[in-house]
Amino acid sequence: MEIKLKGGRTLKVKNITLDERDTLLDSVDYEYNNDGSVRGVKMMHSTMTKWMRTCLDGDTSDKFLMSLKLDEKTEIFTKLQSMFFVGEDKASK
Repeated sequence: MEIKLKGGRTLKVKNITLDERDTLLDSVDYEYNNDGSVRGVKMMHSTMTKWMRTCLDGDTSDKFLMSLKLDEKTEIFTKLQSMFFVGEDKASK
């Protein structure tokens, strides 16, 4: 699998296990507005780093991750989340 960023960079994504996926999804702690809408993620930087180190196939060194702009990290994190939330909205029968 791959994700393509708006800036043109393409990153390979690993096939991760269900346990790894669940650990990543459990690590996201959302902050909410008074109306219940999502404001953001608590511990945003460490959460995004954890997701990128676990999910990206290739260089996830400090040097590489620190070379990414915040909007790129956010885009990567958002795209990874959308990949791993597949099937979460469907109730079991």
